[in-house]
Amino acid sequence: MDAPRHPKRAGANRAKTAMSSARSASGLDWFVFFLADIQTGFGPFIAVYLTASKWSQSDIGLLLTVGSLIALFGQIPAGALLDAIATPLRVAAIAVAVIGVSALIFALAPTYLGAYTSRVMQAGASCLLGPAIAAISLGLVARSKVAERLGRNASFASVGTAIAAAGMGLCGYYISNQAVFFVTAAFALPALAALFFISPSDIDPQRAHGGNKKSFVSVRDVVEFALQHKAVFIFALCVFLFHLANAAVLPIVAGNLTQRSSSTATIFIAAAMLVPQFIVAVISPWVGRMSQRHGRKSFLLAGFIALAIRIVLTSYVTDPVMIVVIQSIDGISAAIIGVLVPVTVSDLTQGTGRFNTVQGFIGSSMGIGASISTTLGGFLADRYTTSTSLMMLAAVAALAAIVVWLLMPETLQDDNA
Repeated sequence: MDAPRHPKRAGANRAKTAMSSARSASGLDWFVFFLADIQTGFGPFIAVYLTASKWSQSDIGLLLTVGSLIALFGQIPAGALLDAIATPLRVAAIAVAVIGVSALIFALAPTYLGAYTSRVMQAGASCLLGPAIAAISLGLVARSKVAERLGRNASFASVGTAIAAAGMGLCGYYISNQAVFFVTAAFALPALAALFFISPSDIDPQRAHGGNKKSFVSVRDVVEFALQHKAVFIFALCVFLFHLANAAVLPIVAGNLTQRSSSTATIFIAAAMLVPQFIVAVISPWVGRMSQRHGRKSFLLAGFIALAIRIVLTSYVTDPVMIVVIQSIDGISAAIIGVLVPVTVSDLTQGTGRFNTVQGFIGSSMGIGASISTTLGGFLADRYTTSTSLMMLAAVAALAAIVVWLLMPETLQDDNA
């Protein structure tokens, strides 16, 4: 009886809800964009800044390794922590603030104590941010829109990364290497502001966790969960092999270009990094939409095959311009993996309340693969030739594609289509 009496009030409430949801979606867009800006500052610019501060290459390498180890082993407990917390917004805000402070410490105190403190803070906070963004995304939209939302995230992140890389490079060239980290710290402010546009009431806590939230679990519990859910373990193996094949390719190419022409190598490597980012920005939303219509497996297989093709072509080409063109194929693989990894994890953990925990497990698998890749690729290149090293990595990529084809199930469920 009440509904007919107040049609205007009901319409106003629906309009208010729609405006709130649109505001939250826009807030997430800009949060992802500015977060990509922040994370870009902790990329190759660290080595440039510390080299200028008279650090040796071995000391720089050790610092980067410490950060990598924290990022590698911190993802599972970070994901479990997010699954135990009602809303990911507060976790995301704290993590961004910590990274902003770590950038300031790095800029003001490039000593051993300052640099290691900064790196530990940044790596630890970063472990929380990836799962937090995915959890916010899942909570904001219906399950049928998750793939498209994550594709939109990848697009904004790629644009942010490309713009930040170019802007920080110019900043370092025209002002100073130190200025890059002041700019990085400054980007934390608009990132935090973007978070305030996301309304907690717009985030469904059950969807954000893939079911009812669970209490904190141990690493052993996560591994047991993966072994009990065969598809989770197979997917972890797939992404491990992908990153085992992929991570060493650009460093090997960079070393090869530098040996032939050190004066132009930086320009071509920068282009090889930036071009794929723009491809990711353009096709990621499309990948999300199409995977929702046609399933995940076919797109995953396409991404893995594209990786193998790219590595094989790279092994036969020496012209720097052609190398940049071939590396653009990386944009296809990066878009597919960037969108479908969290989407597939969401499919696999639906109703379990373990979305963030399993996402941390998958992230650790990626990290292990990438860590082994750079060592393996460098060893093969030194022991044999660059072409031999790349062909071995291409064989790993082909094996990964075979595993996806033969063992990986389709994870798109009927109630998500």
